[in-house]
Amino acid sequence: MGPLKGLKVVEMAGIGPGPFCAMLLADMGADIVRVDRKGGGSSFGPDYNILNRGRRSIALDLKQPEDVEIALQLIGKANALIEGFRPGVMERLGLGPEVCLERNPDLVYGRMTGWGQDGPLAHAAGHDINYIALIGALHAIGNANQGPVPPLNLVGDFGGGALYLAFGLMCALHEARISGQGQVVDVAMTDGAAHLMAMMYSLKDSGMWTDHRGTNVLDGGAHFYGTFECADGGWVAIGSIEPQFYALLLEKTGASDPMFEDQMDKACWPDLKSRLADIFRSKTRDEWCDIMEGSDVCFAPVLAMSEAPDHPHNRARGTFVERDGVVQPAPAPRFSRTEAELSRGPPTPGQHSAEILEEWGIS
Repeated sequence: MGPLKGLKVVEMAGIGPGPFCAMLLADMGADIVRVDRKGGGSSFGPDYNILNRGRRSIALDLKQPEDVEIALQLIGKANALIEGFRPGVMERLGLGPEVCLERNPDLVYGRMTGWGQDGPLAHAAGHDINYIALIGALHAIGNANQGPVPPLNLVGDFGGGALYLAFGLMCALHEARISGQGQVVDVAMTDGAAHLMAMMYSLKDSGMWTDHRGTNVLDGGAHFYGTFECADGGWVAIGSIEPQFYALLLEKTGASDPMFEDQMDKACWPDLKSRLADIFRSKTRDEWCDIMEGSDVCFAPVLAMSEAPDHPHNRARGTFVERDGVVQPAPAPRFSRTEAELSRGPPTPGQHSAEILEEWGIS
């Protein structure tokens, strides 16, 4: 069951990106023990807390020495630990890296925060929007002559945080197999989000990207890369960058004005975007799907979350699954031999305490 079968991970319960990282590992077959706060609960209701799926929960009161000892025994038998508290919190609980690595020298100790474990902002509160603002990502997202638009909390929390923690854990676990030594993985969402911006910084340094929001190829400035409203109020997304795809866009839309022929003349982009918008408003979203979907225009309808699971491509791929009446994204990526699957739904805090202690051999 999954390529990470046999990997044992202790997750210190948190919200958002920490649980998402643990969900990634659990989807791939890792045995994740989530350490919940005794007496805690979930604001979602357990069945709907998708980020907590696939693992078991033990409830501990980490203000009590005996429960701290239980946590240390679990950590002593684990391959990795995940925590997303502010710097110093785990140390104050008696579960800092030095203590845990003394118990378990080959432990990979994964730490994830917004600003990182050190630096002038390390101890300040923050959220995704702050982290991506600091590294240049937020400034680049939005329409021309309007303010920056938060891209949900995908770039900082989940992209720059959770995915980099999962990647860092896998790197350190691989190295530990060779050296026999564990280490601390310090994941800052600012670091990860900056890393995700590598191509944009490359384009900027080469003179192919400016700091003027909504005027570049990939930020909605180009008439051939953006979203357009349709006659019924629906929207479509166009990404016809390459010349052959752009030629097909003009063919499918019937855009015959000679002005469209100079695709990369940035001075013409605003006018061409307005003209293309008029064309797309002439038909409904479904009509444009009939004309363009499946072609090399680089086209897709802009679907709401309520629509996406029912799209034929997503249904054929099994991109979304239903478990216990909850529609949710399926595990990703996919493997030809060690198939990932949803082993269990989200637990209630402490649901598996006795089972975990017995199975992990802890008194």
